[in-house]
Amino acid sequence: MRARPDQRQGVSDVTDAAVKPSRMDAIGDAYWEEALRLNPTSATVYGDERYNHLLPDPSLTGRTEELDALRRATAAADALPDEELSNEDRITRAIFGVLTELAEEDEALHAYEIREVDQIYGPQTVLPQVATFQRADTPELLEAWLERLRAYGPYMDAHIEILHEGRASGRTASRIVAERTIDQLRRLVDTPLDEAVIPGLSRVATDEDRERVRDVVRDVVYPADRRYLEALSGEYLDATREVPGIVSAPGGEELYRHFIRRWTTLDLDPRDVHQVGLDEYEHIDEERRAIARGAGFGDDVHAYRRSLMADPANHAPTVEALLEHVTRAIERAGAVAPQVFGRLPRAGCIVKPVEPFKEQDAPPAYYYPPTLDGSRPGTYYINTVDLDGLALHKLAAYTFHEAVPGHHFQISLEMEHPGLGAFRRLGARAVAGAYVEGWGLYAERLADELGLYRDDGERLGMLDAQAWRAARLIVDSGLHGLGWTRQRSVDWLLTAGLTPTDAAIETDRYIAWPGQALSYMTGMREIRRLRRDLEARDGDRFDIRAFHDELIGHGSLPLVTLATELPNWVRPKA
Repeated sequence: MRARPDQRQGVSDVTDAAVKPSRMDAIGDAYWEEALRLNPTSATVYGDERYNHLLPDPSLTGRTEELDALRRATAAADALPDEELSNEDRITRAIFGVLTELAEEDEALHAYEIREVDQIYGPQTVLPQVATFQRADTPELLEAWLERLRAYGPYMDAHIEILHEGRASGRTASRIVAERTIDQLRRLVDTPLDEAVIPGLSRVATDEDRERVRDVVRDVVYPADRRYLEALSGEYLDATREVPGIVSAPGGEELYRHFIRRWTTLDLDPRDVHQVGLDEYEHIDEERRAIARGAGFGDDVHAYRRSLMADPANHAPTVEALLEHVTRAIERAGAVAPQVFGRLPRAGCIVKPVEPFKEQDAPPAYYYPPTLDGSRPGTYYINTVDLDGLALHKLAAYTFHEAVPGHHFQISLEMEHPGLGAFRRLGARAVAGAYVEGWGLYAERLADELGLYRDDGERLGMLDAQAWRAARLIVDSGLHGLGWTRQRSVDWLLTAGLTPTDAAIETDRYIAWPGQALSYMTGMREIRRLRRDLEARDGDRFDIRAFHDELIGHGSLPLVTLATELPNWVRPKA
């Protein structure tokens, strides 16, 4: 995808002044309006309250509406003459093409049946998640929240139909994912009503309003969750797959290649992915051994890690102390960021613990973006379920990956970009998982360049995190392409440096999300390759600030687009 020389516009050419929308922008805006209507909970998370009364339609009707909207947008984008397209317009057209291709393939392969059961983002988590974002503190907003809660019955019944479809086709979840989801549902429905998650999280104005929420939870939400639990724990559970990887499902090999494309936009052979993971892991392991030798432990990385884990000073005594420690790390990173970034996000980043109802199944840390209107900052969530296992030396890399300068910088700058429409600022992430996660992983190494790790213990934590992502290539391809057992994956992650708790949670996440774990290392390898190429091209005139500004200055991109366009945008120092 090549643009005319006068169209190779970089971030330095774009000011914060309003940019006149193009015809492609109008197509993107029209599609995004449909996408928000069809995905109303996403609209709420982004701060758009127009659809606060609705839930998505997971049925064939809803999926067809989404696919038709994509097809219309792609056809309109393809109909525009090439000569009138700016570089950003060409990128937008390419993104529509990839989105449509993947959506058509997804429906043809019935991949939604495999995704139906999910202990992290399954349908049973939708209301608790959205409750933390949805305002219900005026009469109108409260009524919208109550209407959304009442829609939960039909919503879950539609998901029960997908369970029946999957059982009939054999495209069921793995046994461990189903069991985790069942346990989560039981915790939700067995919670006494006066302690129920949703009323407690609801952002209402008065105790009387909270009681109204509690009544709907009693009459609609709990019965719907019980119906889903009954369907999941009956004949469906008996039909789940003992071999956890998708390779054990009908058409599993084709499904896995689809999920790899879905997460990376690249057509990769699982065996090649596996070998890349082994090679990367060995290189990182040598770096870890060097640190262990410097600390007096010879080549025994595990002994050095055990000494760090046994150090009381390496553990926060309370959740509050942990959150304060992380906040200080974010502040340090923000202070040095101007050394390597010319543009910084306006949105701030706050730190919160993962909600108790899902901490048993959540990853160690993750990030939620700010709202477009700036009313809510970016949010960095820390899983505090196992304070003893969450050593501070490990947490630094998580923080620089998820918050500053990682996801918070990339996503906030994307959302604040004056020259991108809402579709490019928000919707393009659907085909840019490897770019987004690759940037987060790259940010862990960038933090090392900036001296943000306070000692060799934190550097070991960073290398453990890097080894973990290399191991993800190994275990994801092992599970879903080579038929590995769950325990083999857990053992690999323990070798990579994860705690037993995290190794089990992460393995079950990979089982639930085939291909997603490949995004991180695949994306980082491409970013680092591009940087090496540009450093060789420009020599002493290589501009690291320009590189980073351009790398994360055009919104989320498919990797192939990034590789084509980035060398045109990054200019050497004058």
